[in-house]
Amino acid sequence: MTNNNLIKGVFLVSLGATSYGMLATFVKLAYSDTGITGNPFTPAEVISSQFILGIIAILIINWFQKIRNNGTAVKANRRDITQLMVAGTSTGLTSIFYYLAVKYIPVSIGIVLLMQTVWMGVLLEMFLEKKIPSPVKIVAVAIVLLGTALATNLIHNNNELDWRGIVLGLLAAASFTTTMFTANRVAVHISSAQRSLYMLLGGAVIVFIFACVTISTPINYDIFYKWGILLALFGTVIPPMLLNAGFPHTGIGLGSIVSSLELPVSVTMAYFLLNEEVIGLQWFGIALILFAIVIMNVNFKPKSK
Repeated sequence: MTNNNLIKGVFLVSLGATSYGMLATFVKLAYSDTGITGNPFTPAEVISSQFILGIIAILIINWFQKIRNNGTAVKANRRDITQLMVAGTSTGLTSIFYYLAVKYIPVSIGIVLLMQTVWMGVLLEMFLEKKIPSPVKIVAVAIVLLGTALATNLIHNNNELDWRGIVLGLLAAASFTTTMFTANRVAVHISSAQRSLYMLLGGAVIVFIFACVTISTPINYDIFYKWGILLALFGTVIPPMLLNAGFPHTGIGLGSIVSSLELPVSVTMAYFLLNEEVIGLQWFGIALILFAIVIMNVNFKPKSK
């Protein structure tokens, strides 16, 4: 791997992670906005608009790729489609839980809860693959838990944080862990654009069921052009494309470290655009979580000569 390819990979992954980091702030701003009805946009409207426009965009990308490849690319069979759609349901659940969470708690707290995928992934790997975590991973999990307590300002906020937001944030982390665990294990022989499409379709089924159950007023279609396009771009289209393009150049270890930029970007956006208070102790907690991600992905074994 040349240095140019490595730099390119780091650049692409960092842009993808930065895009994801902006998403929660845009969601919070959408909640505070209204359309022609004068009513605030609901979580169902926000999530549905993102998925509908995201699916349309991915369909267009697949169409362009099909033309460019002259129809020679490997096509998904029925089994691939079924597996990807089932795996994609966790994508829909992640959006639902996370977007509901930030209605009750600050974005800076919500993103910290979402980052609990670090230790949840270790647990999932241990149970499903019968792998005993290494000492480094155990230490990293302990650091993440300590960092989370500091980053959420748990000592001072224990009576102020809405328990619904905390539970929803942890559920979002659990479903996101499932997404990450299955994303690179299901139908890996087809293009990433096809995989993204079918996973989105699976997630859309969950999202539309949620919308049908929760929407009690006429749909405010202003959401599609006021926030839907922005949410689809930064949550559904741009990040997966950049991450899929960058990870082959960086590798999983370095890519995971660079993608953790999502955490400080999300907190910084919330600090400047939403005027959320973030004290020094919380920044130290965030730094601890980032440090844990680094030590989990760095190979400490000495290289053989």
